[in-house]
Amino acid sequence: MKGNAQRGATLAFGSFGIKGLEEHWITGRQIEAARQAVTRYMKREGQVWIRIFPDKPITKKPAEVRMGKGKGAPEAFVAPVTPGRIIIEIEGVPMDVAKEALRLGAQKLPIKTKFVVRNDYTE
Repeated sequence: MKGNAQRGATLAFGSFGIKGLEEHWITGRQIEAARQAVTRYMKREGQVWIRIFPDKPITKKPAEVRMGKGKGAPEAFVAPVTPGRIIIEIEGVPMDVAKEALRLGAQKLPIKTKFVVRNDYTE
C-alpha cells in the first residue's frame, strides 16, 4: 500500500469529514465502533457517510499447524486505507458538534486522522 489515495480523497457528500494520514488496514469492527461513537455524540441528528468498505479478506492458519496444506481460512475483512483517504463524512450538525463527534470516532481507528471541512462551507 504505497503512495497516496488516488480516489476518495475529497469530500463528496457531507460538509465535514476525517481524512486518514497513514496507510493501514482498518477492520469492519473498527469502522463500526467509529460509526457508533460519531452517531451517539450527534444524538442521531444529521447524516453520516462511511466512505470505506472492508472488502479485502485476510486469511490466517490456526495455531500450531504445520507448514503446507493450503491457505488458511478467512480471519477478517479489512479496508486498505492510504494517506489522503476520506473515512467518514457528516452533514446537518454545527461545526463544533461535528468536530467533537469526528474526534471521538477517530479515537476508535488505528491511524492518525485529520478533520477536514468543505471548501464552500459557510456557517
